[in-house]
Amino acid sequence: MDASTVTLIFAFFVVASLLTRLWLDGRQTRHVARHRDAVPPAFAQDVSLSSHQRAANYTLDKLRFGLVNTAVSTAVLLGWTLLGGLGWLNGVVREAVYPEWGGLAYQLVLVGAFLLIGGLIELPLDAWNTFRIEQRHGFNRMSWGTWLGDQFKGVLVGVLLGGPIAALILWLMGAAGDLWWLWAWAAWVAFSLLLMVIFPLFIAPLFNKFEPLKDTYLAERVQALMQRCGFQSKGLFVMDGSRRSAHANAYFTGLGRAKRVVFFDTLLAKLSHGEVEAVLAHELGHFKHRHVLKRMVMMFGISLAGFALLGWLSNQVGFYQGLGVMPNLQAPNDALALLLFMLALPPVMFFVAPVFSALSRRDEYEADTYACQQASGHDLAMALIKLYKDNSSTLTPDPLYVRFYYSHPPAIERLAAMKAQAAPT
Repeated sequence: MDASTVTLIFAFFVVASLLTRLWLDGRQTRHVARHRDAVPPAFAQDVSLSSHQRAANYTLDKLRFGLVNTAVSTAVLLGWTLLGGLGWLNGVVREAVYPEWGGLAYQLVLVGAFLLIGGLIELPLDAWNTFRIEQRHGFNRMSWGTWLGDQFKGVLVGVLLGGPIAALILWLMGAAGDLWWLWAWAAWVAFSLLLMVIFPLFIAPLFNKFEPLKDTYLAERVQALMQRCGFQSKGLFVMDGSRRSAHANAYFTGLGRAKRVVFFDTLLAKLSHGEVEAVLAHELGHFKHRHVLKRMVMMFGISLAGFALLGWLSNQVGFYQGLGVMPNLQAPNDALALLLFMLALPPVMFFVAPVFSALSRRDEYEADTYACQQASGHDLAMALIKLYKDNSSTLTPDPLYVRFYYSHPPAIERLAAMKAQAAPT
C-alpha cells in the first residue's frame, strides 16, 4: 500500500467527518434555538415553557462545548499522526527502554504513555463539562474530591484490566503467526464477556453504592413483572446516582443468571410505582426481543472484521508512513500498528454511525411496544415525559441530526407511536 494513498484517504475522512460534524451541529443549534420559545403542542399540558427553555439552553450549551471538543480532538488526531506525534513518542520510549526491557515491555510502555498523554489532554475538558456545563444547569453534584477520586479509580481499573489484555494481544501479534488477528479477536471476545460478569460485582461498587431495593410494594410489582416476562435476576438494587448527578436512569447489568436490575435513586424519587414498572418493562422488552444479544453478536462480528483488517495493515509499510510514523527497523511494530489503527478508525466509522443509530431506534420502538403490552402505556408515556423534562432533553431536535446521532427516537415521535398503538382499530 502506497504511503501517499494512505495519507489522502485518511485526510479525506478526517476533513469529511469534521465538516459533517460542524454542519450537523449547526443545524441542531439553529433548530433548537428557533423552537426555544414555544412548547410543542403534544407536550403543552405536561411541560412548562420554562422547562422547555431550560432544555433548549442546556442543549445549546452542550453543542457549543461539543464544538470545542471536536476542535481539540481533531487537532490531537492530526498531532499524533500526520504531524508526527506518535513517531516522536515512539522514538523517546524506544530509546529509553529498548532493548533492555524487551520487546513486549517496550510496547506496553508505548501504549501506556500514549493513553496517559491522551487522558491528560482530555482531563480539563471533562472537568469543564462537569463543573461548568453540568453544574450551570443544576445537574452536577460531584465535589472536586469525588471527581478526582473517580479519575484515579478509572486509571487503576484501566491498568489492572486493560494492561493484561493489551499484553496478551501484543504478544499474540508477535507470536501467533499470520492468523494472530483471529486469536487476538477470540481473546478480546472472552475478555468482553468476562468484563460483563465482573463489572457489577467488582468494578461498579468502586464508584457507587448499591443497596437492595427497600420499597417492598415496588419490589413486589417489579418481581411480578419479571415473572410475567420470564426474566430472572440476582436482585433489585438502588444506586446512589444522586451523589454525582441529578440525571435519572435504570439499567440491567451482568450476564446470564448474574443479571441485576439497577435503579438510580434519582429515578425512584421522580417516578411513581407504575411509571417505574413501565420503564422496567421497556428494558425487559430489549431482552424479550434479544436486542442485547443481537447487538453483542453484531459488535463481535464488526470487531472480527477490524482485527482482520489490522492484521493486513500491520504488514503494510505504507500504512505506517502514510500516517506519519516510520516503522521500527529492529524493535517490534505491533504497538504502533495497534495505536495507528485506533487513531485512524473513528473518522471512517463516523459515517457508519447512522446505521447503528437507526437500528437502535428500531429496537427502542419494539421495546416500547412490549412495555405497553406488559405494563401501562400511559405510565410509560408519563415516565418518558418526566425523564425528558428532568434531564433537560430537548423536545425539538433537528430531524437530520436525529437520524445521524440519536440512539433513541425523539420524544414527539416516540409518544406518537405509542398513542397510535393504543388507538382502537
